Amino acid sequence: MTKIAISALLFMLTLGFAQGMKITSSLNLELTQEIITLDSNDVHDLLQKSETYFFSKPDSCLYFAQQALDLARKLNLTKMEIFSLQVCGEAHRFFGDYPKSLDYQLQALELSQSSKLRQEEATSLGFIGYNYSELGEYRQALAYQFSANAIYDQFPNALSSAFNQSNIGNTYTGLGLLDSAFFFLEKAWAGAQAIEHQNLMVLTQRRLIKVKLEMGEYNEALKIYHSAIERARKADDRVNPSALNLLVAELYLKLHQQDSSLYYARLALADGKTTSQRQHVLQAANHIVNILRESSSADSIIYYQDIVLTMKDSLFGPKKFQQLQGLALREQQRKLDLVHEQGEFRNKSRMLGLSGILIFVLVIAFILYKNYRQKNKVNLILEKQKLNLEQTLNDLKATQTQLIQSEKMASLGELTAGIAHEIQNPLNFVNNFSEVNTELIEDANQEIGKGNISDVKAILKNIKDNEEKINQHGKRADAIVKAMLQHSRSSSGVKEPTNINSLVDEYVRLAYHGLRAKDKSFNVTLNTSFDEGLGTANVISQDIGRVILNVLNNAFYAAHEKAKQMGEGFEPLVAISTKHAGEKVLISVKDNGIGISEKVIDKIFQPFFTTKPTGQGTGLGLSLSYDIVKAHNGIIKINANQNEGAEFVIELPVG
Repeated sequence: MTKIAISALLFMLTLGFAQGMKITSSLNLELTQEIITLDSNDVHDLLQKSETYFFSKPDSCLYFAQQALDLARKLNLTKMEIFSLQVCGEAHRFFGDYPKSLDYQLQALELSQSSKLRQEEATSLGFIGYNYSELGEYRQALAYQFSANAIYDQFPNALSSAFNQSNIGNTYTGLGLLDSAFFFLEKAWAGAQAIEHQNLMVLTQRRLIKVKLEMGEYNEALKIYHSAIERARKADDRVNPSALNLLVAELYLKLHQQDSSLYYARLALADGKTTSQRQHVLQAANHIVNILRESSSADSIIYYQDIVLTMKDSLFGPKKFQQLQGLALREQQRKLDLVHEQGEFRNKSRMLGLSGILIFVLVIAFILYKNYRQKNKVNLILEKQKLNLEQTLNDLKATQTQLIQSEKMASLGELTAGIAHEIQNPLNFVNNFSEVNTELIEDANQEIGKGNISDVKAILKNIKDNEEKINQHGKRADAIVKAMLQHSRSSSGVKEPTNINSLVDEYVRLAYHGLRAKDKSFNVTLNTSFDEGLGTANVISQDIGRVILNVLNNAFYAAHEKAKQMGEGFEPLVAISTKHAGEKVLISVKDNGIGISEKVIDKIFQPFFTTKPTGQGTGLGLSLSYDIVKAHNGIIKINANQNEGAEFVIELPVG
């Protein structure tokens, strides 16, 4: 290489990479202060240093984690290798490099599963779900996050469990299911408070702000922001302030306070640049551009638009190479204009500039070519894994559909048994009165032959009375059959004024007789108390009927089970009552059965969770009931203790 070429390369490195060198120099200065001797005792120290920088300097965190990973692999330290892979993956997620982050986390998952390290497996599952959530693949994210949650139920870890619940809440926010999001975020907040983990508390508060914004509760969101930003400052958390400031910028934009929104968006942009979080830089710059479009700040728009384009290209753009060429050409033109103004140095500077640009473009082209090949390999791996995960998800959905249908059919079977018992009474009346009428008609014919007109008239009156009773009980049987058909067909989804007392009374009898038909030993004392002034409520009667049926079946089961345990002398009791409370209708089902343990009371509305023995419950009844009541803008409350019975209270709005 000639001296001119070498000089040109140095010149371009000085000018073209000035900004990048500032960051690298800062990192190198910091790392030279940490003298590292790599031996078997240093892996733990390296990981501790990496964790120290986790929320303050992600680039330093990644450096030390990579050093720990290399050493752990050399020394065959499996747990250390898994943890190093997880930290490297999280650091790359901070920077917005999701393919590389997923690659590290999937390596950690495979290694933890092959080594049967369950807690490490749960952590990797949670991190993979976190990546998919940020990529907008929310359903796929929940599949991983709930798998992690199931492991934490068996192998508790307060910090990891709270972090995973916070991530689940964030994923539900992305799906627009704000009630579920708020539920899990509140659990995560309680867990973070219990262990006093300040950074996790900041992260969870940041996500609660997002939920409050979606709900339109701006004052509450602003209150949480001030608490979170102060906590982040005290904890030296430099990762979350960027997202916090961006959320406040969105809040002020919703309030039409563009100046305040612009101020906080610029703070978010500065924080994102400081921690190299390209996703936050992109969002903040894009927010600023949208505000500035309403003003005449053309120069500012171009400046921030360039940031948006650059970040999009860095994060997602398949045209990165062409855009880098465009930037290089614009830099060349700027240098040429500068050289033109410098007079006697014009020709020499132009030669140096052109040579440097050529070398710069060639170097960038080579780097991009290598990256392109590497990314293709990673994309092929991810595509295969995506197909496998999609197949697994489809299988899970099919299984879930079958279980739900099974639950509905079981419910229908119990109702059918109860209805068969109910319909027997009117049919017995119809048969008995029909036989009596047959005998009376024969008597009437005999009396007519004798000419006893007065006796004939009396007999005919009895026949008429019997016919009225036959008609009455026939209509009763017809109503019961219609109720059964109505329950068996799909819900119309239309709310109609419904007599709640009649609905509850009907399903109490059907549920009771249904269980009696299945188990002849079943016997529970019923105690009903209906508010006569209750009137009607606007509900989907089929759906609310299913809710009442599910709650009653659980109460009957609990009371009957305790009767088996206690033996003679114990009277199983189920009390059902209705009450009008302002604009609400309250339906209470209380039993004196086996009760519910405090350890599982928070899980009873989760899908597939059941306290019944295997084969006696699918864990879908209360989950479906919870969703139905929520859809009616109501709630289900539960009061229960172990061995002291339970009470379910269903609150429904009148209108």
